[in-house]
Amino acid sequence: MVKGHIHSIETCGTVDGPGLRYVIFLQGCPMRCQYCHNPDTWEPGTGDEMTVDEVLKSFYHNLAFYKHGGVTVTGGEPMMQMDFLIELFTKLHADGVHTCIDTSGIMFQPKSDAFMEKMEALAAVTDLVMLDIKHIDNEKHKALTGHSNERILAFARYLDDKGIPIWIRHVIVPGITLYQEYLEKLGEFMATLNHVQALDVLPYHTMGKVKYENLHMDYPLKDTREATKEEAVAAKKIILNAYKHAKEGHSQFSPT
Repeated sequence: MVKGHIHSIETCGTVDGPGLRYVIFLQGCPMRCQYCHNPDTWEPGTGDEMTVDEVLKSFYHNLAFYKHGGVTVTGGEPMMQMDFLIELFTKLHADGVHTCIDTSGIMFQPKSDAFMEKMEALAAVTDLVMLDIKHIDNEKHKALTGHSNERILAFARYLDDKGIPIWIRHVIVPGITLYQEYLEKLGEFMATLNHVQALDVLPYHTMGKVKYENLHMDYPLKDTREATKEEAVAAKKIILNAYKHAKEGHSQFSPT
């Protein structure tokens, strides 16, 4: 019986996929995003060890509330715990529950047969992927997260080939991602995909500072100002304009 390392569970998620969501935060993440507001989820192998049935006990007890929603697994990076994730989603899928992964895609390993076998099993029981694209420029992505974005973009293409709906999430950070050039490149990349259903542009905030202080960690962006909601709205327009321009002449679905 597979056990997952669970950071926490939120029973009334409203921004983690369609409808009311039961949101499971898995422990462990290889990324070190400078604006991460959950550094307490980084360490793998920690948190509460729970079986699938234990994790879902409260969900099934209140199943009626999730009739138009479902279950979202986030983190940390949920795909660090593939075996647990597959078992969890297989059970939910068999019961007709909508499943969603909120991921950076950093764990995607297309050259590994062992990983891809698991990925195929997970894809078969996944209804939606919320994909966080941290930075569209590879070198800037390395500086921001400590990792290349090549696996992430390859994961997006894999999902698209599978026909799995994708919601793109992107955080705008002044001085890092909030540049027209990068926003347009993101829109152009999105235009190479056919199953992007939504785009969520989020303004960078500093609410994570307190966690860093409590963990006695230095906050990397302490001198970076927060982005405004107005800047997020403007950035989304730039991304979608680039997306639509790249899609000109093709009758493709436009994300909202």
